[in-house]
Amino acid sequence: MSTPESTNYDGACTCGHVRYRMTTKPLFVHCCHCRWCQRESGASFALNAMIEADRVQLLQGAVEVVNTPSLSGKGQKISRCPQCRIAVWSNYAGAGDAVRFVRVGTLDEPDRLPPDIHIFTASKQPWVVLGPDTPAVEEYYEASQMWPADSLARRAQMPL
Repeated sequence: MSTPESTNYDGACTCGHVRYRMTTKPLFVHCCHCRWCQRESGASFALNAMIEADRVQLLQGAVEVVNTPSLSGKGQKISRCPQCRIAVWSNYAGAGDAVRFVRVGTLDEPDRLPPDIHIFTASKQPWVVLGPDTPAVEEYYEASQMWPADSLARRAQMPL
């Protein structure tokens, strides 16, 4: 368990073979409602914490990287537990290996990372009701307009 001051976010796959730690808060947290994420997650949306890959430490086990197609046509690499097959993070072609999209649901305390934005809401399930306090866009957005200044500064330091 973390303390309120803790910047670590620990997580694991379902069987516990893979354990990891995010050593800082993420850059930004997406709640994606696109049909592609709905299919891949088997749910109404995917909740992903974007973070620099070097800020994610593998504490135990190993992941198996599965190359899969993506809506952009550029593909994504999904890192899964080789035993229970749970996806713990992805890397998308746009950011390459520099940024991981950590599955918030695999964190020990997923409630610590609510979404910063809802994206692709044009295809969200009609019965999903979004609260008024979190920005929501029909498709995507400009990071320069939505991300906090510290996340933009971190992004500027990344080798993309």
